[in-house]
Amino acid sequence: MPMVPHLTTALTGPILALERRFLERQTDIEQWFRSQWLEYSPPFYASVDLRNAGFKLAPVDTNLFPGGFNNLNAEFLPLCVQATMTAIEKLCPEARNLLLVPENHTRNQFYLRNVARLAHILKLAGLNVRIGSLLPEVTAPTTIEIGDGQSLLLEPLVRLAGGRRIGVEGFDPCAILLNNDLSAGVPDMLKGVHEQTVIPPLHAGWTTRRKSQHFEAYSDVAREFAAVMDIDAWLIDPMHSVCSGVNFQERSGEECLAERVGALLARIRDKYAQHGIDHEPFVIVKADAGTYGMGIMTVRDASEVIGLNRKQRNKMAVVKEGLEVSSVMIQEGVPTFETVDGGVAEPVVYMMDRYVVGGFYRVHAERGRDENLNAPGMHFKPLAFESCCSMPDPDCDPDAPPNRFYAYGVVARLALLAASVELERSRPAEEEMDEALETAMRG
Repeated sequence: MPMVPHLTTALTGPILALERRFLERQTDIEQWFRSQWLEYSPPFYASVDLRNAGFKLAPVDTNLFPGGFNNLNAEFLPLCVQATMTAIEKLCPEARNLLLVPENHTRNQFYLRNVARLAHILKLAGLNVRIGSLLPEVTAPTTIEIGDGQSLLLEPLVRLAGGRRIGVEGFDPCAILLNNDLSAGVPDMLKGVHEQTVIPPLHAGWTTRRKSQHFEAYSDVAREFAAVMDIDAWLIDPMHSVCSGVNFQERSGEECLAERVGALLARIRDKYAQHGIDHEPFVIVKADAGTYGMGIMTVRDASEVIGLNRKQRNKMAVVKEGLEVSSVMIQEGVPTFETVDGGVAEPVVYMMDRYVVGGFYRVHAERGRDENLNAPGMHFKPLAFESCCSMPDPDCDPDAPPNRFYAYGVVARLALLAASVELERSRPAEEEMDEALETAMRG
């Protein structure tokens, strides 16, 4: 009997034709992915927020510094450990010591539990792990209680080997794993590190990364995949555009924003008419850089972005770490028809290397199906598996839980591949030269 996952989380919604197509073409899909991973290297880890509208299944955000490992079902641990081993062998095969550098959220116990779970996974993968803090007030090893009888030991980062390496006192790591998205910029402590593998690379952080660049890469990937599947790429790809030179406090750039919003709403209406969809189009206006659900608004008419009130301007003007918003992405809104425990829900899929290792539902009882769910008041419902396997069940309906999760895994992996393309396109020239030099020296 095959090992088949079954979600114990209740699912609602119509059978999606896309899910049926994915089941019919599973062999072609997996072969296509294998060919892509021969050409591109996946990020060490990632999480993807998906929206399933019933008529469309698409990613709406891809996080390269995922902070919710504590929300995964514990039954996923073996899969996480196995995928971690694969990733480490490819990125840094000689690694024994690994330094984990987290966000500066010492008051956020949920986040700290994520760090603890991530460190546990890395240790089970056969690594010595220490946690190096960027907080200026952590000047000596500091134990932080994180609830449930757990604690974390944070240690101050120090320069080693004449400043060419970083670590913590008495610990010289082979690799540095960032669980910090660098929204506040690249700290001096992380600059000029050439002898150690930094995962993900520094240019994956929000100092340089832009959501619009990711979704440009995703559109390219989606078009290629859609051609293989013989489907309209729009069914898996949220349309988007960008508006730069925006200053919400000074109300500059409003005309550009209104124009782009209106144009994108018109394109969505055309697609709805083409596919016979009876739903009011909407777009999501979001900061082009940044995370944590900040700087986001739902818009149904271009006039809504003209003359924002003070509260709206303040909400949109600044994101995490006080970063000012100067460029926004306008993204096609994908409604979600899914509900869990009576609240509107969206799936979040977690991957390590090129493998799906789990996921959870983000649930918000006070938000509508057209709204951002990554907001205060949300909670998480782990996807509970009967076994650690994410293969579809051909004996079940396309809408059955294991098959729906397979479809989610396919689209999430497309976003992961897009992140690989994006990072390759944005890689700094000096990094490419360093890699070429290392290859020449090994040769």
